[in-house]
Amino acid sequence: MDVKGETEWLPREEWVRTLPQVIVASCVVTLDSEGRLLLLRYGPRQPAGGSWWLPGGMLDHGEDPWTAARREMREETGVELPDKPRLLGTDHRADVLGTGPVIDYFFHGGTLAGSQRVRLSPEHDRHAFHHPTELHATPLAAHLSTLTALHTAARTGTTVYLCEGRPL
Repeated sequence: MDVKGETEWLPREEWVRTLPQVIVASCVVTLDSEGRLLLLRYGPRQPAGGSWWLPGGMLDHGEDPWTAARREMREETGVELPDKPRLLGTDHRADVLGTGPVIDYFFHGGTLAGSQRVRLSPEHDRHAFHHPTELHATPLAAHLSTLTALHTAARTGTTVYLCEGRPL
């Protein structure tokens, strides 16, 4: 502040450097004809090896969340998503494994036809369809409450806002 008590403003470039950095990721909630969630298991050499989660990952530089969701789904399962996005929800996590804040976008991937084949990427070693009620003893990469809320949103046509994996 100057002697008159007025606030001195930082140039925009300096001010932007003071803002928190956030990692942004996109995941896809896909169901089968019985309403079960498509989950992928991370392979043994992956950081979350042996745990299960939705197809998805972090955005590439300049990529928007929907484009990232489509890319990740294609890379991790071989499944192409439709052109029009349906946002199911977002999750804000304050600190993930010491890397800082993460904002996750969750999109509806529709229902896979029984004849549609899942082709796994080298990052994963298995896929399966599960109802959230079957997952209490399953090692997950994040909260079961997240999957339960997203499953409900996908089945009911609603959206959900999550904080630390839990609906508010």
